[in-house]
Amino acid sequence: MSKTTRLLGAALGVLALTGSLAACGGESLEKSREGGSSAPAGSGGKKGSLVIGAAGFTESNVLAELYARVLEDAGYGTSIKTVSNRELYEPALEKGDIDVVPEYAATLAEFLNAKVNGPKAPEEKPVASSDVAATVAALEKLAGPLGLKALPAGGAVDQNAFAVSREFARKNNVKTLSDLGRSKLKVKIAAGDECAVRPFCAVGLKATYGIDVSGIDPKGVGTPQAKQAVKDGVDQLVLTTTTDATLDAFGLVLLEDDKKLQNADNVLPVVNAKDAGSPEIAAALGNLTKVLTTADLVELNRKVDAERAKPADVAEAYLTEKGLIAK
Repeated sequence: MSKTTRLLGAALGVLALTGSLAACGGESLEKSREGGSSAPAGSGGKKGSLVIGAAGFTESNVLAELYARVLEDAGYGTSIKTVSNRELYEPALEKGDIDVVPEYAATLAEFLNAKVNGPKAPEEKPVASSDVAATVAALEKLAGPLGLKALPAGGAVDQNAFAVSREFARKNNVKTLSDLGRSKLKVKIAAGDECAVRPFCAVGLKATYGIDVSGIDPKGVGTPQAKQAVKDGVDQLVLTTTTDATLDAFGLVLLEDDKKLQNADNVLPVVNAKDAGSPEIAAALGNLTKVLTTADLVELNRKVDAERAKPADVAEAYLTEKGLIAK
């Protein structure tokens, strides 16, 4: 399952293209950490053992490895359990079968909004917005009674984004979505066919930016075919994500969402409050959250997807470079 599947597959149909993880049919699996100071699955470090959840796509796997490694360095034994959709791993987090999971603020907030207040709540009374502080506050309020604790969000964001070819951007002098709206150019969007009716896609681009959307080319969200269509000039705009590591290879650049159409899907750790709510765990994860950027995520994803590096190796190298773990 790809990262873009996470954004498109709104099982509850609530956050449009920033919905919850789509089920991939994969089995849950747990593995001990390999190398370094890792402990076998089920065995503890000096401070006990923790299970880190991963959702099975590149970015989630990398984040899980980052979390596991900083927690190891803080004295915990860690293992990683892969559960491919939020409908399964969120209850496991509540039960304590999983202790920590990397999450996305707006997506999880609306997922819990639907769970707590009913499936129509995210459409009728949404709690997520482009304001990260307000979104995290809403998430904390929903998570607490479920036995979950959302730790502070950082600057790394993985949310919907729109890209054009470098040639198109240069020729038409566009760097932002507002620029594209002011240009009055007709644009065809390479995306999922749902884009036509989604508030965070064509509908929002028209209403917020005044972009003249001439049609949707249903090639999928951030797929190679969609990006190739924009590279070739068949389409002018492609729906992808802010941490897409392949844009450069297609000669594409993101346009800034300068009016903040998209909800704040900042990366943050979510823990089982009873089993993993200690200040020590929050501090270890917080040190990483403060350092990690969107650009870092792009590069980490690229190393795994393009260079075929192992997520564990990429995580180890990054944390060492940033001085977040002992060499």
